[in-house]
Amino acid sequence: MTSTSVFSALAPYGWDEAWAGQFAPYDAQGLVPGRVLRVDRGQCDVVTADGVLRADTALVTPHDPSPSSQLRSNRGDPVRVLCTGDWAVIDPEGGHPRYVRAYLPRRTAFVRSTSSKRSEGQILAANVDHAVVAVSLAVELDLARVERFVALAWESGAQPVVALTKADLVPDPATLAHLVQDVETSAPGVPVLTVSALHGEGLDVLVALVADGTSVLLGQSGAGKSTLANALLGEEVMDVRATRDVDGKGRHTTTTRNLLALPGGGVLIDTPGLRGVGLWDAGSGVGQVFAEIEELARDCRFHDCAHDAEPGCAVLAAIDSGDLPVRRLESYRKLLRENQRIVAKTDARVRAEIRKDWKRKGAEGRAAMEAKRGGRPRSR
Repeated sequence: MTSTSVFSALAPYGWDEAWAGQFAPYDAQGLVPGRVLRVDRGQCDVVTADGVLRADTALVTPHDPSPSSQLRSNRGDPVRVLCTGDWAVIDPEGGHPRYVRAYLPRRTAFVRSTSSKRSEGQILAANVDHAVVAVSLAVELDLARVERFVALAWESGAQPVVALTKADLVPDPATLAHLVQDVETSAPGVPVLTVSALHGEGLDVLVALVADGTSVLLGQSGAGKSTLANALLGEEVMDVRATRDVDGKGRHTTTTRNLLALPGGGVLIDTPGLRGVGLWDAGSGVGQVFAEIEELARDCRFHDCAHDAEPGCAVLAAIDSGDLPVRRLESYRKLLRENQRIVAKTDARVRAEIRKDWKRKGAEGRAAMEAKRGGRPRSR
């Protein structure tokens, strides 16, 4: 098959000149490209120029076009395993299923920490341009969760978008505008859309946004992701079930991450509902979510100000004046602490810095206590 026919067949799934250039060394070896539609129990569905095929992931390696490279399994590293959205290198020989030999370098990757005590990373989607966070208006807004999702989205390299679903359940325009403003304050620089898949309201704006590139749909169970995905696809592709009346939560109708080409252009990755959304080395993402706090911190008297009780703290001054909500500062502190703990478990240098900081604060605390006692040392 010619490169022109490959390009035309895979272009609806995001293939472009840059991907073709990275694939060139593999093309010379007689291998073929394809995009991973879903991964399930060591195998995956991959769309190629010849159609969708089933492939085994046992031999997959990160990008290494050398014909003599040693094939090895990456199942020991949850972040390096093949994922929905990856561009795979397929061996056209070898019967069925075929083998994925490698995947091309990822442009972006949405990664969260798992719920395990080992705090491993889990990659949810690769090569994503927009991360659409679905938030249901059928339940009370959880702004802290919105901030968490958006921080991970910024860290992934994708553009976050918040879609407030089930907007038809908030008929009062003033109330709806207030909810949008709350989310916009919690996610500065992020488009916030109100949509109703039931009535089609706001879908035209979202369709236009996702028509360019690859979008991943994220959110809790019951947020209306599958209903929204069906509305974008124009047909009932994803299974949809009613949420529970008792708590508004869904029933995990989506069990795998699926990549689907949209009729109006663009590609959509639908994901299962996420109960836990742990940070994974998302320091810069947290900084972007709380950009106003980071901007205020530049005017603090001390460059290492903790915004706790230090004199000349610009952040605390903004709290006192009412310019910065207390909730925002508390959420900022919480996410920073969580991210620091995750990084410390995998980075010895950061662990050493944390221990050094603990010792410093301990020494300062002991000095302060001795000062209160008039300089008398503690009795032993």
